[in-house]
Amino acid sequence: MTGSIVLVSGLPGVGKTTVARELAARATRGVHLDTDVIGESLVLSGLVAPGQEPAEEAERQLALRRRNIADLARNFAGADFDVSISDVVLWTELLDEYRAAIGLPLRFVLLTATEDTVSQRDARREKHVADQWTHLRDDQDRFRAPGLRLDTTGLSLEETLDAIRARWDDALI
Repeated sequence: MTGSIVLVSGLPGVGKTTVARELAARATRGVHLDTDVIGESLVLSGLVAPGQEPAEEAERQLALRRRNIADLARNFAGADFDVSISDVVLWTELLDEYRAAIGLPLRFVLLTATEDTVSQRDARREKHVADQWTHLRDDQDRFRAPGLRLDTTGLSLEETLDAIRARWDDALI
């Protein structure tokens, strides 16, 4: 038997981690793979975060993080867990990289919201990063990925989860 894998994406601060965690928590057997936790909690020294120099090393570490997440997702799904991944995926090449690495049916959900909504959500959490990543909004607006694109402006967490579940098949890529 095989569980499902869903990749929840969006700008930093839009709510992708909260949504992915809740999708996993509500599954009978659920796993949430948070790219920030995987990348920043496991590397104890030598971490070069996105936006830091040297840029080549930051990208190399991000690619390694994604490969490890794909491996974990495949392993958990193969053991009949439903897996939710939260990551910023706003480019076709990056989504294709995940698809190739996972190799199983994959669902993709891109969460969007107005800039004001993202700022308000970011202000209510401990980790404030939305302002430093606003330059990605143009990439998000141009990104035409297969899967489900969901504007969560004005939606509660419950309403967002309901909308994803109602359109679960639309998210399959």
